[in-house]
Amino acid sequence: MEREILDTKRKALKINLDPRIYGTFAEIGAGQEVSRNFFNAGAASGTVAKTMSAYDMTFSDAIYGAEANGRYVSQNRLLQMLDHEFGLLNERLSGEKYESRTFFAFADTVTTLNYKRTNEPHGWVGLRFQNEPGGLPNEIFFHVRLLDTDVNMQQRVLGIIGVNLVYAAFYLYQDPKLMVESLADNLTIGSVEIDLISVKGPAFPEVNNILLNLYMIMKDFSAAAIFDADAHPRQAKDLLYKKDIMILRTKYGQKSLPNFSLFNKATEQFKRTNKVEDGNIAVMIEVLLTNVLSDDNETPDDIDLESVAKRAQEMCDTGNIVIVSNFTRHNRLAKYLARCKPKSVGLATNINNLKFVFNSSNFKGENYSGQLLSYVNDMFNTNVRLFAYPFLDKKTNQVITTANMPVTPEAKPLFDFLLINHYITDIEDYAENDVKTV
Repeated sequence: MEREILDTKRKALKINLDPRIYGTFAEIGAGQEVSRNFFNAGAASGTVAKTMSAYDMTFSDAIYGAEANGRYVSQNRLLQMLDHEFGLLNERLSGEKYESRTFFAFADTVTTLNYKRTNEPHGWVGLRFQNEPGGLPNEIFFHVRLLDTDVNMQQRVLGIIGVNLVYAAFYLYQDPKLMVESLADNLTIGSVEIDLISVKGPAFPEVNNILLNLYMIMKDFSAAAIFDADAHPRQAKDLLYKKDIMILRTKYGQKSLPNFSLFNKATEQFKRTNKVEDGNIAVMIEVLLTNVLSDDNETPDDIDLESVAKRAQEMCDTGNIVIVSNFTRHNRLAKYLARCKPKSVGLATNINNLKFVFNSSNFKGENYSGQLLSYVNDMFNTNVRLFAYPFLDKKTNQVITTANMPVTPEAKPLFDFLLINHYITDIEDYAENDVKTV
């Protein structure tokens, strides 16, 4: 049975008429779009204790504390806002009148499209709330990319997603997957991307944030999720901006750990080749939801997300940053990383994957040359180098490298160009026992 999806006004009105729910709205950067929905729905006095916007940085710093890094659209600023506003609720609202209330503090800090259209519209949205009167607080926050090309549409999207969050927190928290899914209610496909979500508190006793972020990939909220070495979800740009990124591609179904011996050699080679400064390298392991050699761009519906989450946790335990994605092609990964504006990127992958790309028989349709040119352009248009693992061909008992890799005639000139200009290079100085079969 499909669930009934209420429109935004009905959601806001249901919350306003619920005598338990009471709290504040603090919104910076895109107008008071969320609180406006509650006022327009009617009966807002039953829900809204306070609304505010502190656009001037001096005022904002005086209320929430100064931002050492100068970034006001950030996770840190959002959490400062939630801390302050929820603290005031408990400090100022006490007595018999509020004994049956469950308090909440909603906050967002957002930048929408500027007049010259030169910025990247995005923001942080969060809620701290009680699921029972006097209870310990719970927390939900997420990062959004606003994809509409009109600022009024972006403001509208923000208002809708804010109402969805408050509604989901109070009425759907017992089903975290449904709670996440409902964040997109009443939104147009392609208007927003949610690329990180984090939940915690007594309302979510067994929620795995890795699993929740993987579910968002499955629901097409985003194409990838990134976790730090402690398995906390992170925004990609926070970790990778102006970094030299070295990444190892793996499949979630691999039974063994990655070949770290070859990966370490590739990393050292990358550092020498790109003259990477000490402390500026970000080493990542990618866990693919799909087979890297698949011609499909879609994630299979029957994928075992719990197994993927377990694999991601294992990779985090190695002390590396982990990205989980459905980027079946290297060029899709390169395009994603380019959004983070890194200094340089190195990709370590088995040469068998390259053999697949530079073989025309593996591609559907007649325009293989066009597909290959598009692949190379997306892959190498920024400072990207690919480091190829050798592999042992079982049939011939021969070690395959770029020197003897089979390449179809129409792809050979382009492949040679990439080799000569060191866009693709073999991993050097590997030991015989480092070479695996495929």
